This record gives sequence, structure tokens and C-alpha cells, in this order.
Amino acid sequence: MKLEGNYTFAAPRDEVWEAMLDPEVLSKALPGCEELEQVDDNEYKATLNIRIGPVQGRFKGSVSLSDLNPPESCHMEVSGQGAPGFVNGEGDASLEEQDGSTTMHYVGNVQVGGRVASVGQRLLDSTAKSLTRQGLESIDAQIQARRQPPEATEAEVKPEVKPELATPSQTEVAVTVAKDVAEDFVPPERRPVLIGALVVLVILYLLSRRGNAEH
Repeated sequence: MKLEGNYTFAAPRDEVWEAMLDPEVLSKALPGCEELEQVDDNEYKATLNIRIGPVQGRFKGSVSLSDLNPPESCHMEVSGQGAPGFVNGEGDASLEEQDGSTTMHYVGNVQVGGRVASVGQRLLDSTAKSLTRQGLESIDAQIQARRQPPEATEAEVKPEVKPELATPSQTEVAVTVAKDVAEDFVPPERRPVLIGALVVLVILYLLSRRGNAEH
């Protein structure tokens, strides 16, 4: 499966590069991330809980960055295994600055196996694109939050406090993926009803899994 695209950040290239290498930013940007631990320079161990079509579960693996050329480009390798199967991928990202904004160009290849590979190529492609977009949008939102000036009262000037953004919940990630998949598969005139039904089904499914886990 090939992933390729562009995303434009409303920030200078140096700030985007810094965010890409920040473990705190990455932990909130990886959809379904439950844990991210830095184990070496530009190398991380991660636990993700994600849903791809009817298959859902935890993946434990690693994320590593190499061939760093600050602040222009880098190479990324990702590997993960779990009950749903395995995911292995690698790709390259480059940053191009223009008029105060930065466009990321990315291209990569992903291999999947096990139950997750049974959902079908088209659904895999749509889900991968959705998860990638959600991750990049999260990085952008965190950059914008960091760029906000610190708040201060009239009586005192507070030390700089960078606002924090909450990591999207498993339900929020799944609902967004459902909407994106529907837009890829369904004609525009039929999307509102189907998207609503998919959102309800996703929420009911996640709630039932949570109830079973509690018992």
C-alpha cells in the first residue's frame, strides 16, 4: 500500500521541524496512541489502539527517524504487531517553506498482514489516508497552540505556559475515520444518512467493548 500526499502547516519550517521531533507532540498526533516512549535519539516505542474496518486492537512497535537533514527532510520507519496482525512501513518527508507557511511532501509504503489485511485494499487505503490526515492536523493544531502568546493578569505577569491539547480519544479517531471512509465510498447525495449511521454504530461498538472489558 502506497501513501503519498501533501499537507500545509500555518507555521515556518523551523517550527514544524521542531514539532516533528518532539515526543510530546508525536504522542498526541499518533491516532490511537496510548503510550510513546523515547528509547534513543529519534527512536521511540509506541502502543497504538486503532480500528481498521471491522478489525480493532492494540499494536506495539517502534517508530524511528533517520537521514535527518534539518529542517528539510527525514526518513521514517514504523513497525507494529498485535492480535489484529502486523503493520510495517517506511517513507520520506520533506518540508518546503513559502510565505511563512510550510508544506510537507510525504511518500511511503506500508505492508500489513494478519486479520487487518482481510478488510480489503480500498478500505485500507481510505483508513490510512484518514489516520495520516488526522495526525498531521494534530501536529498543526499543537504548533498553533504553542504560538499563542501566554496569558497574563493585570496584577502580575505569569511565566510562559504553553497551552496543551488533549489527545483525541479512541472514539473520536474512529468516528473521523468512518466519516472519511464514507466520503470515499458513497455518492454525495447519500452521505449524510450513511455517515450518521456509521457514527452511531462505531460509538455503540466501542461502548460495548468497554462494557465487556469492565466485566
